[in-house]
Amino acid sequence: MSAKMPVAFLPHGGGPVTHVELGMPKAEVESLGRYWRSVRDLPPTTPRAILAVSAHWEEGVPTVMSSARPPMLYDYGGFPAEAYKITWPAPGDPELASQVRDLLGRAGFATAENKQRGFDHGTFTPLKQTYPNADVPVLQLSLKRGLDAAEHLALGRALAPLREEGVFIVGSGDTFHNMAEFFGGNAFDKSMKFDEWLKNAVTGSVAKRDELLTTWEKAPFARYCHPREEHLIPLMVIAGAAGNDPGTITWSGPFMGTQQTGFHFG
Repeated sequence: MSAKMPVAFLPHGGGPVTHVELGMPKAEVESLGRYWRSVRDLPPTTPRAILAVSAHWEEGVPTVMSSARPPMLYDYGGFPAEAYKITWPAPGDPELASQVRDLLGRAGFATAENKQRGFDHGTFTPLKQTYPNADVPVLQLSLKRGLDAAEHLALGRALAPLREEGVFIVGSGDTFHNMAEFFGGNAFDKSMKFDEWLKNAVTGSVAKRDELLTTWEKAPFARYCHPREEHLIPLMVIAGAAGNDPGTITWSGPFMGTQQTGFHFG
């Protein structure tokens, strides 16, 4: 049996940020890239596979990619031509897709699969840095429409057994995602207040973590930082899969005029 894998929540920045010159502050981009590369050192052994939960895929029921050779999905617009030529030929894992559906089904979730879906930038932007050789199978799992925090915590709990089988579960989002306010004059101070609350919720009492995350809207500037919560909800899946493992801050820093933070558990 493989060593138990950690789980991790990665802020993924903006678009193909570390792969194409987008005019963002060089120090911020380099810091984020170094962090993504360091994520490879979190698992105690090479993962059997990676299960990625991206902010950029929502379906009516949790849906898994089931292709053995997933394509690329350039789910962004307005970037230089090279942003649409990025490749990352990580294999899929149809067997793991079936296992994910079985675990979720036993927990009461209706599920589906998608054989055409490709890796969106929430997955390939950070993980191309983490695993540049694309040498670990990768499976994406969608969020469930409605974006209910408690439901996604439960979804994560259902997936926790995969950690004992060598699967590295990764959530990809951002701790701040208000498109109209990136680089805004007041965004940094407000994002800091929400970020500090989130750090305390994730790294504090495990017994209270689920309650705090479920009621995240009560946090300072919560709806300013997340007018729509799709970039926060992958963290709920990761926290659910963490079980009783405490949370740890793996990276925190300024990005696009806001504060962003990454976490891991286990």
